[in-house]
Amino acid sequence: MIKTFDVAVVGGGIVGLAHAYAAAKAGLTVALFECQARATGASIRNFGFVTVTGQQRGAFHQLAQRSRDIWQDVAGPAGIAIEHRGLYVAARYPESEAVLHAFLATEMGEGCEILRPQDAPFLADGQRAVLHSPHDLRVESRTAIPLLSQYLSALGVERFYSTAVTGVEQGRLTISRGTFRAERIIVCPGDDLSGLFADRIRAHNVSRCQLQMLRLDDPGIRLPGAVMSDLSLIRYLGYSDLPEARALTDRLRDSHAEHIAHGVHLIVVQSADGSIVVGDSHHYDDAPEPFASTAVDDLILDEYRAVLGTPPSILERWTGTYAVAPDRLYLIDAPLPDVRLCVVTCGAGASTAFAIAEQTFKSF
Repeated sequence: MIKTFDVAVVGGGIVGLAHAYAAAKAGLTVALFECQARATGASIRNFGFVTVTGQQRGAFHQLAQRSRDIWQDVAGPAGIAIEHRGLYVAARYPESEAVLHAFLATEMGEGCEILRPQDAPFLADGQRAVLHSPHDLRVESRTAIPLLSQYLSALGVERFYSTAVTGVEQGRLTISRGTFRAERIIVCPGDDLSGLFADRIRAHNVSRCQLQMLRLDDPGIRLPGAVMSDLSLIRYLGYSDLPEARALTDRLRDSHAEHIAHGVHLIVVQSADGSIVVGDSHHYDDAPEPFASTAVDDLILDEYRAVLGTPPSILERWTGTYAVAPDRLYLIDAPLPDVRLCVVTCGAGASTAFAIAEQTFKSF
């Protein structure tokens, strides 16, 4: 007997889990398929930082706000701890301060404020101003993703891990041990460029970005929220699209040429045990090498030193990859009438997946 579901989701990263959650909350029968025994990709290799502040102005910023709200709804029932809330963006240069003030003057700056350096004593000397936003939150990715998956099971989602889906047709999925039927199928392949619907993914010029990250020992202080720096202001579109960011970009190209060449900016978040996750860098290639560069780690730590002082000892180093595209932040494609292909193509899956899942269901 072939089992039939209302919705089948292929992919057990945050994007797939978000789609399974949306379907389950709508009262639909749901099957989730993941080829690995557990999530091992970008969803557990990131900061767990649900970033609202700095996302691209307009619709994408609104998606991040909506996703943040869903994270807050899900966290308690799923047993996921919110490690900290809020964001502090430290500015060392006059041009950076100008970007912060310009951001504050937009609708994206609602609820935010500019602090004096002495109001953020956890930062190193040399800061001119600090943007504080209350809108962001952070979970521990390594534990949050498995807990979210378990919560989906409690909502009635049938999970099939270590199960590769080898084919998708209208209303049907093929796996190594048989066939499943589903009225609607959603494929969330992450940065798998050669699997299901590879031709559709290639048609949208999707490639990969590789990042390097570190976990440092407890610095002996408790950060009140996530921390970013000047370099973040020319990477995150909510800031970098502002006219005032041009002068900052010019300055940083002169003073931080090597950092920019390796896509380095600073995000620092803290875990329950006091250790801190620090990153990151950005290198683009369809098939990036799996090797981490000590020189790139040193650039990340150089920026940490300028913003937070002497870095503690390194506990862990790792790399991750995620999907990117030159002309879009996410992709919802319809390879078949009741099949959708969904890829977040900007590294903001944790920040937007729940809301993007709602958009996917609206597209049927």
